[in-house]
Amino acid sequence: MKDLIANIKIQVNEKIYVKDPETSALGKKIIQESILLIDAIGFDHFTFKKLGEKIGSNESSIYRYFENKHKLMLYLSSWYWSWMEYKLFFATNNIENTFEKLKKAITIVTEKIEDDAATEHINQSILNKIIITEFTKTLQTKEVDEENKQGYFLIYKRVINRIVTLINEVNPDYPFAKSMASNIIEGALHQHFLKDHLKTITNCNEETSPTDFYINLITIVLKNK
Repeated sequence: MKDLIANIKIQVNEKIYVKDPETSALGKKIIQESILLIDAIGFDHFTFKKLGEKIGSNESSIYRYFENKHKLMLYLSSWYWSWMEYKLFFATNNIENTFEKLKKAITIVTEKIEDDAATEHINQSILNKIIITEFTKTLQTKEVDEENKQGYFLIYKRVINRIVTLINEVNPDYPFAKSMASNIIEGALHQHFLKDHLKTITNCNEETSPTDFYINLITIVLKNK
């Protein structure tokens, strides 16, 4: 599956960037080092000036790719969910049993991510850490409605709706498929955060993962028809 994903170009809404960073060595360096820098200092303290110093380039060169750091974060999150969408497709495409397919999909979107080395300039494991801690900052803004109209969150919504489809296949009578699917996606990020930082308010730990929790949840809710 890794080889298949490696040969696919991850699609990101072209309105998010000024110039596609995948088209140049500098653009890829911006993406690579921004992931490492955001992980190191957090998005709130991240600036294009600091990134420029890290990559040895003028701050102005970064603005040739992204209007601001919010757009850069939108790019990183869109890339992540597009990559996740491909993983979902390849991991579940040949599974016939609907419940096993749903379980596999939930495993994909809730498990701890390891870097697959398919893209040298993007460490998926570190990017996953950023999504866990920073993704809500791309959504919870005053501009969210307009950005939604622009299609900035289309890939993210497609991932959720893929889970919705699988839930409906398991139990078409369950009335809250969309709420469950979005809860699984968002909740898994939150449970990973709690597991790492606020351990006393989650049952997830080194032995019990967010994946275990959500598979237990869907088994109880969806199989008790």
